[in-house]
Amino acid sequence: MNTTLATDYSDETHREAAGIRVAKRVIKLGIILLFAGAISVLISNWWVVENTKDQIYFDINALPANEFGLVLGTSKFVRTGKENLFFRYRMEATARLWKEGKVKYLILSGNNDSEYYNEPVDMQRALVKLGIPASVMTLDYAGYRTFDSVVRCKDEFNQEKITIISQNFHNARALYIGNHEGMEAIAFAAQDVPDGYSLRTLIREYLARPYALLDVHVFRPQPEKGNWQRKRK
Repeated sequence: MNTTLATDYSDETHREAAGIRVAKRVIKLGIILLFAGAISVLISNWWVVENTKDQIYFDINALPANEFGLVLGTSKFVRTGKENLFFRYRMEATARLWKEGKVKYLILSGNNDSEYYNEPVDMQRALVKLGIPASVMTLDYAGYRTFDSVVRCKDEFNQEKITIISQNFHNARALYIGNHEGMEAIAFAAQDVPDGYSLRTLIREYLARPYALLDVHVFRPQPEKGNWQRKRK
């Protein structure tokens, strides 16, 4: 064999072997990072739930009464245009708490990021239909995220002792945020949706809890100041 050809072949073989070694290292590092990320998510979820489980009530009779309830927003409809059961059950739970005297006033906090989408107004309309007077409701139009809703409840509406109203899985995150804001919060768990109704929502919540830990302990984002509304046409 020609010496030059043999040398070129040997160099190419070494390069291929080196490339394979690098690829293996990258794959191994990716697996390690994925594993570490999964463990971090699991630990974060356990930590949030473990630190708030005693503040969540499922029995309305055992729930202590508070002056104010903070109702966390969600869309009235799902993407297909059908009724969102999270919204429906949350509004029914809110109406029940008010009628039972467990809360006297309501802060309806949700997303109003465009003139065509207004969670607080949708909640208000639904609650009025359920027999709750609009006069007991305050609308927070800048509750873009759960973190914003909880922090603004304290900073903008001057309420530190509250009852948070949402589904159980959502309440844990809201309570964790409230605890680290120095609030005296409890939560009532609205009826949950059927199993498999919205896997996407549950996965999103599972990932939102680690992000909430970062918000509370690292990022400390500043929610909107004041209370304003993007008007619908």
